[in-house]
Amino acid sequence: MPVYTVHAPLASGADLRSTDRFVFIRDGFHLWAAVLGAVWLAWHRLWLATLGWVVLMIVLDVILVRVGVGGGTIALVNLLAAILLGLEASSLKRWSYSRRHWRQLDVVVADDLDAAERRFFERWAARRSDLGYDNHTVDRGAAPPTRDNGNGQRPPPLPHASIIGLFPEPGGGR
Repeated sequence: MPVYTVHAPLASGADLRSTDRFVFIRDGFHLWAAVLGAVWLAWHRLWLATLGWVVLMIVLDVILVRVGVGGGTIALVNLLAAILLGLEASSLKRWSYSRRHWRQLDVVVADDLDAAERRFFERWAARRSDLGYDNHTVDRGAAPPTRDNGNGQRPPPLPHASIIGLFPEPGGGR
């Protein structure tokens, strides 16, 4: 299943008025980035990465020619570099957004972009309502909402949002 990262500009505050600016970036191999390299980077307005890619490929080819490497080996090195770009294209997009002061809000696993958006906004709306963010207002004097499973007992705490994998609580027992 594809994995998507969700990004929002820092200035927006991630409120309901700015949800149309959220960006979903699919992680994985990008065929067109591998095939068209600099064109794909420029199409996605990754200008610094485009410049870096062009310079890297020129320098790499010049060094290989000066060393006396054959044409087949140069083609193989270029193919491997193109495959690497296809694998890292998503990371370059995320890096570009972070340079423009966007923050990563969430990671979503879904079959396609529509399902990822639906899953993200369902979780995001649930988190906002749990925190008391309804209709863009928060009652600062009210006690924080509690989670209760109906029998007066509180369920175990949710894992921290930045923890991924088999470690449910930061600093928790093993």
